[in-house]
Parts: sequence; structure tokens; C-alpha cells
Amino acid sequence: MKKIAALTLALVSTAAFAHTGTGAHSHGFLSGFAHPFTGLDHLLAMLAVGAWSVRQPNAKWLPATFIGMLLVGVATGAAGFTVPGLETGIALTVALMGVLLAVAVRLPAAASTVMVGVFALLHGNAHGHELPQAASAVGLLVASALLVYGGKLLGRVSPALAVKASGAAIAATGVMLAATA
Repeated sequence: MKKIAALTLALVSTAAFAHTGTGAHSHGFLSGFAHPFTGLDHLLAMLAVGAWSVRQPNAKWLPATFIGMLLVGVATGAAGFTVPGLETGIALTVALMGVLLAVAVRLPAAASTVMVGVFALLHGNAHGHELPQAASAVGLLVASALLVYGGKLLGRVSPALAVKASGAAIAATGVMLAATA
């Protein structure tokens, strides 16, 4: 149990490195591409959106909605718009996506689209503050698309119980991230 707690805390601490503020990154394509992989919050949210979208009725547009709204969020962040409580909001998106996966919640297409769009807007806004240059935004979008569609593939090929267990772990991580935000 102590090893699990230590590992979990080590993983949670990596999320802090993803949001170090404007000027902390090189702002190139590779920096933008690497960014979603270096923050546990973004990594888990994007994988969860993809996996959850597979189990939603009439939700073939959820991954594309996430990527499109991520771009809108990047633009708002790069323009200087700040969302109050952004880090806590991002952590809560991770927790909620984990819960949705864990209990296999099915929502109407419109509700799931709006929810995923808002989540992406928050994640994109944070990235826009950190990676405001066009090259880094393109890298971010490419990596994000890989993660969301990778999550979709995992959701499609994984047994339902494995997806639910992953959702529970993602939800617990999101709660821990919110507690440390």
C-alpha cells in the first residue's frame, strides 16, 4: 500500500510540471507535441475522452469536438484570457471523466458534446498560456489528437471491466490533482 501511495504521489507531482507558466517552454512544434504527454492531467483527460466516446450513443463527433474546442481554448489562452480556478477545473475534468468511465455513464449526444467541449476549452486555455506560438499549438493539437484517438482505440479493444477499472484510477487521480491544485 505504501508503494502504491508513493507511486501515485510521484505521478501526481508530474502534473505540476505541465503548468509552469508562460516563458518556461521553447515554444516550438516539439515542445507543443511533448506537452500533453508530460502533464498527467492532460494525458489522462485526453485518453479518457477517447475511451468514453466509444461507449456513447451517437457520439462519433466527441473526439473531433475535443480537438476543435482545444484549439479554441489555446486561442483564448494565447490571447491572454484567464479562466478563474483553471487548474482546479482541469483536475475536476480528469476526475469527472474517470467517474464517467468507471460507472459507464451514457449521456445524450448533445450533453456529452457540450461537456467534452467545455473540458477541452479548459485544457486548451491552460496550454494557450504556456505555448502561445503557432508551432507549439500545432504540436499540441497533433499530440492531443493522437491521445484522444489512442484512448478511443483502447476503449474499443479493452474489456469493459478494464475500462471501468481504468476509469476508477483516473477518477482517483483527478481527485488527488484537485486536492493539490
